[in-house]
Amino acid sequence: MARTVYLYDPPDRFVVGTVGQPGERVFFVQARAGARITSVVIEKEQAELLAEKTLELLDEVTRRHPEVLSTTELAAVEDIDPLDTPVTEDFRAGALGLGWNAVTDRVIIEAHAGGADDVPDIEDDSDDNAPECLRVRLTAAAARSFARRAERVVAAGRPPCPFCHLPLDPDGHICPRANGYRR
Repeated sequence: MARTVYLYDPPDRFVVGTVGQPGERVFFVQARAGARITSVVIEKEQAELLAEKTLELLDEVTRRHPEVLSTTELAAVEDIDPLDTPVTEDFRAGALGLGWNAVTDRVIIEAHAGGADDVPDIEDDSDDNAPECLRVRLTAAAARSFARRAERVVAAGRPPCPFCHLPLDPDGHICPRANGYRR
């Protein structure tokens, strides 16, 4: 069976979003081009790390090649809209990939089904047995906007306990730093 690659080059929209209440949220990366939508489930930690590494990548490209990315190009447009509905899981990401294509001056973000052992290199479609893949190619400005939104979505969850930094439930929580007493 041939490998399925959901390619968006460029997408009309590419965002991180959630479904559910804080503490029970399911995180998605969602790409849209016209009426076509691909929604991939990711972990909160994956969303947080992808945002962080995307911003680091853009900073490094700017440092090494200032002529490629001007500061006006990096001004991000804020996307605060919810995920496009209906939100239907196409697959669950086991691994994420991030890269920079110096020929096209694009950030490449990939989400792969399966485990980290099954993941090919970025933009490598030579193995038909590789897992499903969502591949998105973004301008620097779109990538920065994606990362900033991902940071906001991750931070919008339950506030952390000031003592142990674990998430607080609305009723408080049993804090390990308080020897099991409820704070």
